[in-house]
Amino acid sequence: MPSFFLPAFVAGAFVLVLVARLLRGRFFARFIGVIFTITLLITWPLADRLGPVEPIVSWVAAASLVHFGSLIRAKMRPVWVRVLINWPASWGIAGVFLALPWAITDAFGYDLPGLWVPFALAAAGVAESLWPRRRTVDVVLDGEDVGDTSRPWRSPAPPETRPLRIVQITDPHLGPFMSADRLHGISQRAVAAEPDIVLLTGDYMTMESHHDVEGLSHGLAPLAALPGRVFACRGNHDLESPETVDIAMERIGATLLNDDAAVVETPVGPVQIVGHDFAWRDRAERMAATNAAHPRVGDALRLVLLHDPGAFAHLDPDDADLVFSGHTHGGQLGLVSLGLQWTVLRALSRIPDHGLHARGRARLFVHRGTGHYGFPVRIGVPPEEPVLRVFDRRG
Repeated sequence: MPSFFLPAFVAGAFVLVLVARLLRGRFFARFIGVIFTITLLITWPLADRLGPVEPIVSWVAAASLVHFGSLIRAKMRPVWVRVLINWPASWGIAGVFLALPWAITDAFGYDLPGLWVPFALAAAGVAESLWPRRRTVDVVLDGEDVGDTSRPWRSPAPPETRPLRIVQITDPHLGPFMSADRLHGISQRAVAAEPDIVLLTGDYMTMESHHDVEGLSHGLAPLAALPGRVFACRGNHDLESPETVDIAMERIGATLLNDDAAVVETPVGPVQIVGHDFAWRDRAERMAATNAAHPRVGDALRLVLLHDPGAFAHLDPDDADLVFSGHTHGGQLGLVSLGLQWTVLRALSRIPDHGLHARGRARLFVHRGTGHYGFPVRIGVPPEEPVLRVFDRRG
């Protein structure tokens, strides 16, 4: 990195953190302060190895300052800003974080070859974050009790009967990687799949879109073509601007279930849908109270909307036949693109992060999400647009 630029970047980051503290608050200032500190600690020992790519690094570093500076004012940005600022900044930050092993070895006097590798992976992650995988998932509810511990589960082969067709949309995170028009296209494809039910399981926004009612309404607008068939719950990020979600859901005619339930008639019979609002604390008690207030309705299939799959462990398995979650973005970093199930999240925790899981007689589907939020890009865990075919064989 040019000698004049590194001090300028440090000074710019320092000023930006101060301005963010004054205009956006302590949490946001702390957040970008941590990001910039980690980025500098990794970049500094590698600066003398950048050589001919120094101009690109300088541009990406400047883009990062502009990117985080723009977040001080919550507003969706036009496409040229996303392409020239947001995506390069996300690529650069992801590449720097992945270059940590190179920085560590350099600090001990060794030049680990292949410094291009983490940045190539980050570039692939940018592309992957914009390319959802469409697939059909068969879920046969066989009523088998698999025990008290949640575990990955493989569905039995589907029978030759008419299934309940469900489209789930979760974690679009309107922002740099998810424009309102892109979400509109996802919603159009959901309608084109001719589902019996559409389930929206939260985290519709990012910092940019907190107050963008028009953007979220436009993104979900095609779902208005399915009156009485769209049901939603809120995720953790929706609690940062709940009125935006309330208005958008009302405009498209979706039923927002905040610790509430509804029954819908479908071609395969009645289906009861229970929506649990997101909660940071006392989740088990809140979920138990909601289920007690809305007990099973006859023999109706009981679907549960639960944004965070980590709360599946707190759910009485008898209170759900099939649970729909998101939140984890599929683990976000992993080897799913290669056909493997390993992710960083799965390696570090017991939280179900993608695919089908089982506990007791209840089954859980964790959607990998259509967008992302947190680590700058997805790597090895692509977004998805699944259509679920649910076969009820509980007997």
